[in-house]
Amino acid sequence: MKNNLNKGILCAAVAISIASCGNPNSETVEQDATSNTTEVKTEKQGQAFIKDDESQPTVLDIAIGSPDHSTLVAAVQAAQLENALVNAGPLMVFAPINAAFEALPAGTVENLLKPENKEQLAQILKHHVTAGNYSKDFLKKFKKLGQASDLSVKVEVVGDEVFIGGAKIIASVEAGNGIVHVVDKVILPEN
Repeated sequence: MKNNLNKGILCAAVAISIASCGNPNSETVEQDATSNTTEVKTEKQGQAFIKDDESQPTVLDIAIGSPDHSTLVAAVQAAQLENALVNAGPLMVFAPINAAFEALPAGTVENLLKPENKEQLAQILKHHVTAGNYSKDFLKKFKKLGQASDLSVKVEVVGDEVFIGGAKIIASVEAGNGIVHVVDKVILPEN
């Protein structure tokens, strides 16, 4: 009987240990014994926050790793769209450089980053994403692209340059779940 009890305690301890180690992005509940208050700490959850050393970088990883896209990354985080950008895709992200955000009217970026403007910011960011994995040259065959914002953007070709919604593609980087086309302007929806 004592042996079975010890096995039961050991199994319970192992199960608790495994459960507590299993999800690094879980919710932690702490109770302060002196004040009788409970504090819940929530960490970010989802596949965007799981890291490994073997997968090819996603479109989000590429943006995070680029010093020229720190404003875009801050906007994606403020809109809580990280998990959408690590989906299997394929995704084409038209990623404005920091200078593109700086070219917007003064105060625009700061205003959009406020929590109360999260939905508007998300809509603008979705206007920079479309399904597919097309090279700059292949995009020359299109007249319009349907964006994740449920709106479309005009594709223009001037000489060898490709413009998406008025933003010029200045570089392209392959990703594990699509492609990042670096652009020189923020693509704003018409409405």
